[in-house]
Amino acid sequence: MMTATTNKTPAPRRSPKWRGRLLLGVVVLAVAAAGVYLWQQRGVAAGEGGYRTATAERGDIRVSISATGTLGAISTVDVGSQISGLVTEVLADFNDTVSEGQVIARIDPSTFDAQIAQGNAAVQAAQASLATARAAAINAEADFRRKSELGERQLVATSDIDLARAARDQARAQVNSAQAQIAQQRASTRTSQLNLERTEIRSPVDGVVLTRTVEPGQTVAASLQAPVLFQIAEDLSKMEIVLAIDEADIGQVKTGQGVSFGVDAFPDRQFRGSVQQVRLSATNTNNVITYPVVVAVDNPDQILLPGMTANAEIEVSRRDDVLRVPNAALRYKPAEGDAPVATGAARTSPTEELPRIAAALELDANQQAAFDEALGSMRERAAARVPAAAPAPAAGSAMMGPRRGSAVAGAGNSGAMRQRMQERFNQQFAAFRETLPDEKKARWDGELASLLAARRAPLYLLVAGKPKPIMVRIGVSDGSWTEVSGEITEGDQVIIGSGRPAR
Repeated sequence: MMTATTNKTPAPRRSPKWRGRLLLGVVVLAVAAAGVYLWQQRGVAAGEGGYRTATAERGDIRVSISATGTLGAISTVDVGSQISGLVTEVLADFNDTVSEGQVIARIDPSTFDAQIAQGNAAVQAAQASLATARAAAINAEADFRRKSELGERQLVATSDIDLARAARDQARAQVNSAQAQIAQQRASTRTSQLNLERTEIRSPVDGVVLTRTVEPGQTVAASLQAPVLFQIAEDLSKMEIVLAIDEADIGQVKTGQGVSFGVDAFPDRQFRGSVQQVRLSATNTNNVITYPVVVAVDNPDQILLPGMTANAEIEVSRRDDVLRVPNAALRYKPAEGDAPVATGAARTSPTEELPRIAAALELDANQQAAFDEALGSMRERAAARVPAAAPAPAAGSAMMGPRRGSAVAGAGNSGAMRQRMQERFNQQFAAFRETLPDEKKARWDGELASLLAARRAPLYLLVAGKPKPIMVRIGVSDGSWTEVSGEITEGDQVIIGSGRPAR
């Protein structure tokens, strides 16, 4: 019997030399790809001039001051005792709700009951003395009348009449003395009666008992100062926070500003309040001056408790939907040799922003005509004062903004310059202002004062791969973003730093 066999040809093995060539090819391709990427990035960097940029965008800017304070009731009353004695009953405990006039504790009244009984007895004794004095007075009066009649007929001596008159006056004085004693004893009795009423400690307000420092059987000694037995919060649905604000920030805090705060008991919730009072009593702690600011808080659910620590932020300014740039753009200064030459376009005049203010006032035809006439006249005078061939200022001049270490506003925004500009604007637009109603006059004056007092600073835009200097008006800042206006629009690329490698 024959057995068929099949011969299988073994698969050829790849040599180590062939695997080395494959690995070398992969490495060459990776190096080539990295070189292409670096070349592209170098081209992009060359096209952008090696600058890091950010986009001018519209958004909200919220400026706030942070502070810490303690929550407390608006009105907290310390209830004490005006009399000394043994506490027999305590009728209110912690967290109890009490009403005005409710008895919350009692002091042993036996001492004052005895004083009242003693006083009543003294009054009765004084009344008996008064009856005796009145009887003596009646007798003395009759004796004086008789002797006076006999004296007219020369039947008694004048000295007897004088003695009778003295006796009558003395009896009258005794009556008055007895009446005074009665009044004194009644007053003493009323004092004892008041002290008896004070043995019942009553709540002076409607509220909640916060603390209780007395127990039944305890002796209360009210000698020089009334001991505090209870502390009652009048209304926990309305609370307050007293914040300590640094003197550097207190000028920005005004009554009515919004406040947001959180407490450790509710870390995921934010509560709201408003500034109710800025107190003038400064506190000096280690040479740090702070002022107390009272924040009113609504607590309808009464989940906020007295004594909680509140981490609050006072919103001192808020600007919605404004053009803003990162603060780094205002800090950027070009390196030496890279500073572009400034042109007249970098200068921004307050006059150029007046049409925007006028447009916000919604002027009628007559008011608009008066405004256009005043603005045209001002521009003509400004053009007449500027020489026709004035040379362009060099980079780093006052037109380009302040040097390092100088004020942001620059020389053009000094106090004297602002005063002169204010007087010139008031004179030039006086006729236009008279056409406005009182409400629009106030708005015009406020906007004009804000415009002239505004700070200005240089900013650099990246245009066609090159920096272009402009001067912008600076508004509010929250530490990260700053409001700007002027020759800048939404979407412009502002330079925030240089991306060039150090040489």
